[in-house]
Amino acid sequence: MASERIGAVIASPLFERWILILIAINAVTLGLETSPAIMERFGGFLKVIDRAVLGIFVLEIAARLYADFRGFWRDPWRIFDFVVVAIALVPATGALSVLRAFRILRVLRLVSTVQSMRRVVTGLLNALPGMGSIVLLLFLVFYVFAVISTKLFAEAFPEWFGSLPASAYTLFQVMTLESWSMGIVRPVMEQYPYAWALFVPFIIVTAFTVLNLFIGVIVDAMQSEHEAEARAERDQMISETEQILVEVKALREEVRALKH
Repeated sequence: MASERIGAVIASPLFERWILILIAINAVTLGLETSPAIMERFGGFLKVIDRAVLGIFVLEIAARLYADFRGFWRDPWRIFDFVVVAIALVPATGALSVLRAFRILRVLRLVSTVQSMRRVVTGLLNALPGMGSIVLLLFLVFYVFAVISTKLFAEAFPEWFGSLPASAYTLFQVMTLESWSMGIVRPVMEQYPYAWALFVPFIIVTAFTVLNLFIGVIVDAMQSEHEAEARAERDQMISETEQILVEVKALREEVRALKH
């Protein structure tokens, strides 16, 4: 059947390799389009390449839909590809001109095409439930310290601690360790010498403890994804081995029957 032949072509490693090359070319051309000097000299050529690559992507999506329409919509990665290409097809004129910038999303097709990237993204998605609990814990820590710092320092430093949102943003800067000492803590300590007793525990709890929990959850999710993939490969190998043994046994029986 035609659908089966098309499905075999688009599933071949050579086809996937060409798609990767086109994605890379498209990423380069979209980057070059940000340069006014380059666009002045080669703008027409770059636009032709962009439209040609987009046309190939559209044909690829259409081929995948034709080869396996139901299976296409059951695969989240194929749906992702469809959305990315569909956004690129929306006319980027008038009120929709902002969508022109989103053409670069086509580069994200590398995630769905490269198996190692898909494994990383899958691991991150599996880590989201655990990360949600850590985010809630971090929110509670921020809320407690923001209330305390607003009560203590709002009068002397209204720009940094004048309100709860301002205190939370200042504490976020402290957590990232960006100019936290000379920029915030030391000026505060000039009027409140014991302010370090608030900021040091906050940094220890957030920057050195809670944020490392994110890394732990992500690493655990990645490890679980790797083990699940390795288990699936082992099961497939065992299944193939069993099938081979069955076929060998059947051949032996046929040989014995021929001898008799």
